[in-house]
Amino acid sequence: MIDLSASGADLGDRHADVCIVGAGVAGQTVARRLAAAGKSVILCESGGADFDNDVQSLATGPNLGEEYYPLRDSRLRLFGGTTAIWGGRSVALDPIDFIKRDWIEHSGWPIAYEELDPYVDEAFKALELQRPRSWSDIGEAQPPFDPDKVDARIWAFDQKGERFTSATDLDHPKIELVLNATLTSIRQGEGGEVEALVFKSLAGTSLTIKANDYVIAAGGIETPRLLLACGEDRPDGIGNDHDLVGRFFMEHPHARGGAILPLTDDVDGMMKILSLTKQKMSHDGRRFAAAYRPGEAAQAELGILNSALSFGIRRHAGQKVAGFQSLISSLKHSLPAKRSFRSTYQQLKKATVKLAPRADSRIAARWLMGKRDLKGLYAVVRAEQAPNPDSRVRLVDEVDALGVRRAGLDWRFLEVDRRSVAGLMGLLDEELQRMGAGRAQPADWLVEGEKLWDFDPLISSHPIGGYHHMGTTRMGATEREGVTDAECRVYGAPNLFVAGSSLFPTSGWANPTITIIALALRLGDFLGKR
Repeated sequence: MIDLSASGADLGDRHADVCIVGAGVAGQTVARRLAAAGKSVILCESGGADFDNDVQSLATGPNLGEEYYPLRDSRLRLFGGTTAIWGGRSVALDPIDFIKRDWIEHSGWPIAYEELDPYVDEAFKALELQRPRSWSDIGEAQPPFDPDKVDARIWAFDQKGERFTSATDLDHPKIELVLNATLTSIRQGEGGEVEALVFKSLAGTSLTIKANDYVIAAGGIETPRLLLACGEDRPDGIGNDHDLVGRFFMEHPHARGGAILPLTDDVDGMMKILSLTKQKMSHDGRRFAAAYRPGEAAQAELGILNSALSFGIRRHAGQKVAGFQSLISSLKHSLPAKRSFRSTYQQLKKATVKLAPRADSRIAARWLMGKRDLKGLYAVVRAEQAPNPDSRVRLVDEVDALGVRRAGLDWRFLEVDRRSVAGLMGLLDEELQRMGAGRAQPADWLVEGEKLWDFDPLISSHPIGGYHHMGTTRMGATEREGVTDAECRVYGAPNLFVAGSSLFPTSGWANPTITIIALALRLGDFLGKR
């Protein structure tokens, strides 16, 4: 392991079979896979072993479109990347996410669900998780919804927390780790092949790496920034002949879908509807929770996205944020993401989950009935966002401390994003009435239709989205459809590859970590055979 900022002098040239940029979950997974195949790897991370405020400032940039988190805080520059603050929600994409949906423009992956699925199994095992394919797998009865209308799915939770943030866990004789090494230049030959990458530290030292193959695994904002800003003699960017690098930025936006109302205004009525929530489940010492998405037949019929929701007890719209919640949120975003602070937050979160009563208990029903003036049961939306070429990461004129142009985020929505949430709420209402359990009353922003999206600070500790940055170097069957091909290779750069969620042509509702790992394993196998 080398710390470029502490080297005291330039390190000159180093050589390896493969050089990987970014030591988050994608970069680490590719590195391990290649090392197991006997390849020598140099893994370069812009940050250090722990959080550093000066290094984190390299991630600063403006928001140019919809409201979003400050870009500086939206991902972490340290070994392990943003997994240092990962909530652990784990689930696979659905088969429908991979196909061309006639009602969703720019949908469809250049690889099939069946091709990636074995790697998805392996990703669950890598996280020491059970992959629940049915409700019986976790010892639970399937909720009584018609799956053609409302399909009840399952999140598994990785409860380890700091799984990817210990550099010693990556110890392997084939892997050389370089910390505080930020990519500043990509050198290409006449045929587009990458000949070298140049890295610099904030201390002023530099390192040049020459390899057979190169992988950029820097996330959905930083990866397109590097392709656009770091190409020597490529002012329009690498892989950008068709102006696709940075386009199709997607998140999993959060919203209040609406109120979930019991059929009868008493404890029994509330208990009946709470029994459907399944927010807190455990099996064999593992934690699970339910998510509800539109059935695939309904998606096609209504022309809507594969979004999802869960049930949550929340304050009514327009009220003040609770004092304790406001304090926790303020501390979480104002304190540096040092390991000590992260550890304290993780322990607090685990204790909260462990001590919280089951939301479907009669005690919870009585408590909620007594709080009707303050709180209610609501649909908490975690949505798929439609791929939109106008939603993009673009360079701005300002440069960072290393002279690299900063990235700005121009996040945008489409009408189908709003309509899909409205459609899911309508399906939920039909099913709740059919079961004699209650009603789903859509939120005002869905009924009025004046906003494409509405963010509610009371609906989640992350009220805007899941910090999931996807789609900005999307895979495509041709260079007019994507930045990379089906093997994750950048068009026009035969030995340059991408790993991570920036590859996703569509996002689905599933949290991206499992798919990131699966694609990284697949890429590692491909490069290991070159």
